[in-house]
This record gives sequence, C-alpha cells and structure tokens, in this order.
Amino acid sequence: MAGSAESQARLAALSSAITVLQSAKPPFVPEGAEGMTIRVDYPPGSPGLPPHRHSGPAFGYLLEGEMLFELEGEPERVIRAGETFWEPGGDVIHYQDGNNRTDAWSRFIVTMFCAPGQPMVTLVDDEELAQRRHLRAPRPGA
Repeated sequence: MAGSAESQARLAALSSAITVLQSAKPPFVPEGAEGMTIRVDYPPGSPGLPPHRHSGPAFGYLLEGEMLFELEGEPERVIRAGETFWEPGGDVIHYQDGNNRTDAWSRFIVTMFCAPGQPMVTLVDDEELAQRRHLRAPRPGA
C-alpha cells in the first residue's frame, strides 16, 4: 500500500465521512463542456422557470423546502430537502422546477455541464411544447 500509515489513516477517516447522495450515468457530457454550480432560491409559491432544457446534464440537491419536478417522459414528483435529482440535458424538456410550498422558500444547488457556446438554459416555446405533447407523462388532474 502506498503512503504512510498516517496518510492511510486519514484516507480511512475521510472514507467514513463521505456519504454518496446520488450516482448516475448521464447519456453524454458535451465535448469541451463547462461545469458550473449554481444555487436557486424560489420564494413561497414560485412556479419556477417555464419549460426549458439544458445543453448538458445537471445534478441537483434540495437544500430547503420542496420542489415540484417534472422531466419529459417522467411523471411529476415532489423532491424534498435532502433529496437529489438529475436530468440528462440535451433535447429533454424540463417542465417544472417550482416551489411546491406556499409557506416556505425552496432552495437547491445544481451542478450542470453546458455545451460550449450554448446558454445554460433555453426556454421552450409553445409551438414545440404542442409538437412534443405526446412525450409528456400523464399528470394528475390534467
């Protein structure tokens, strides 16, 4: 084993201090992608961003509150503080990321990889939403 006994002990201590919160294999990371980590703060009742997409995968962790989360092809779900989420990016539409609570803030961290020369977020227009309606999972009450 390489390293001193002290180094090995410190490595063992670090290993016991780490908790894996999420592990995912994204379909792609664009060549030359830029990674960034952002914090998003939504006030109570905020609907969040309108339908949008990212040029690369995004990995998130909800710090506080609840988020109503919906990706194309998946049913909407509520993510609570301490839970993780991810999306593949690319062509997949992110329909919802709003605050699910009207009495508390929603705060989350997202690390995403953006393709060179492309924006972090691209909004999806009504015409495209109509064309891709068949790809959206059924929603309660819709």
